[in-house]
Amino acid sequence: MAADRQKRIRRQQYTAQFYRGNRAAFCITLVEALFTSAVNLIISWDLQQMYDSISGTPGARTFPALLLITAGIIALVVVLQLIRYFTKPRFMEKAMRQYKEYAFSKLTQKSIASFQSEPTANYLSAFSNDANSIESGYLENYFRILQNYVMFVGAMAMMLLYSPVMTAVACAFFILPISASLLTGKRVEKAERTVSDRNGVFTAALKDSLSGFSVMKSFKAEDALRRLFGESSRSVEQAKCKKRKLQEIIELFSAFAGLTAQLGTFLTGIWFSMRGLPITPGMLIVFLDLSGLVILPIRELPQMIATRKASAGLIDKLADALERNVRDEGEQISGQLAQGIELKDVSFGYSEDNLTLHNINAVFEAGKAYAIVGASGSGKSTLLNLLMASHSSYSGAVCYDGHELRDIASDSLYEMASMIQQNVFVFNASICDNITMFRDFPKEEIDSAIRRSGLSEVLEARGESCLCGENGANLSGGERQRISIARSLLRRSSVLLVDEATAALDTQTAYQVFSSILDLEDITRIVVTHTLEETMLKRFDTILVLKNGRITERGSFEELMRRKEYFYSLYTVSQE
Repeated sequence: MAADRQKRIRRQQYTAQFYRGNRAAFCITLVEALFTSAVNLIISWDLQQMYDSISGTPGARTFPALLLITAGIIALVVVLQLIRYFTKPRFMEKAMRQYKEYAFSKLTQKSIASFQSEPTANYLSAFSNDANSIESGYLENYFRILQNYVMFVGAMAMMLLYSPVMTAVACAFFILPISASLLTGKRVEKAERTVSDRNGVFTAALKDSLSGFSVMKSFKAEDALRRLFGESSRSVEQAKCKKRKLQEIIELFSAFAGLTAQLGTFLTGIWFSMRGLPITPGMLIVFLDLSGLVILPIRELPQMIATRKASAGLIDKLADALERNVRDEGEQISGQLAQGIELKDVSFGYSEDNLTLHNINAVFEAGKAYAIVGASGSGKSTLLNLLMASHSSYSGAVCYDGHELRDIASDSLYEMASMIQQNVFVFNASICDNITMFRDFPKEEIDSAIRRSGLSEVLEARGESCLCGENGANLSGGERQRISIARSLLRRSSVLLVDEATAALDTQTAYQVFSSILDLEDITRIVVTHTLEETMLKRFDTILVLKNGRITERGSFEELMRRKEYFYSLYTVSQE
């Protein structure tokens, strides 16, 4: 019960976004939906009056009166359609925009560690396919459900006023469509959830296919990738096909049941009329029309309610994912590293039985430059990721100025430290926007970051308004790395972590990027590098050498070369 209550409260936080600052448009659209249902009932009454007038039934309205009533109905329909035109699209647009923005703001509150542990394809699906289902199944259906309820109640009330006996006969016929709807309604919810789950798998496959395009071409794996893509695409389309078939079966059964009920009521009315009961031709027509207005909700309401429930389940699904692994609490620390970073007996593994790092002990003093070197798979990148709190399941302690990393608030850590990776993400915006990340900074600070990161010449050559292209396609690898450096400088990061930033760069560009990093002052720089170049390595205060997840050596370049141990072997081999 407590879990269900918590789920309802969490869902309300998300559904409240539909109506925030949007209640006027919602209420007007709601009133329009109610009046539209009422107009359908008035049209049925108007038809009855017309048929009774044609058949000469005593007391029927005159033609001028009917003309005036019909004109009024048409005018009302036009007014209602205009109201819907101005209010409903506005409500829907704002509702979905606020819902997605709220959900995305929740997503941005996750730490790097929690986000990296989750499949991003689920979020891609939630913000695209699932959002579309919520728009149609949750919001659109709300108005349609209300309209159907009003039509059902109003039509039943009118039928009772016309003839209780005929109403009783109609209710007997309504059992068939009611049974059809109740038996099939819940299956729609299950089908909707299956489509959502398989859409997530398909999105993941599509993302992998696009991200790994170059690898696919290099290894001539087109056939294998097409097969994997085809399997995931086939799976989601089969789920959609089953859902459509279910809807068609429901529609077919409901149409048959509804038609049987409608015509059966009409034929029964004819039989009553032939037996002398006071049933006019207009009354028969209105019962035919009203029974249709009753059967329509009977056919559609269970499906609509099931679809809305399924859509609400999609909201719960996203809310659960967004609320999971979010650490709201944590210690706030200074944004500037005063003393240093210390690792005490740190061990870590991606699985419990296979450690990547073993008993790491190291001290990184504030303001100094450190290089971490070692063979591939020695744990260099893992160590750097731990310093950015990418994983919290390590043993031992990682301390920033004496504060254990697991106890530091994520926003406080990101204020102090930033990371430059081999693949720098660049938005298709100007270089300045990519440096500022679309935030406002004083011009002198931006200019300083540009100058210190070595981007001045690039901006002069390309211009400030030049777009970088999708993921920086219009920039070189070195230019993207400099943007990453400038971002860290503008944020005034006290700690700069660099993970194989020059791995994909040519020698000259790598040298320039390294120089830009090492020229930075009053910043603690910890650089993972595979490039063992003497001039660069001599500029580091300390070099840490990793082998099989352990620090085997540490010292300056000259000290390590004099020892002629593992580092000496690595360096010698790299020069051949």
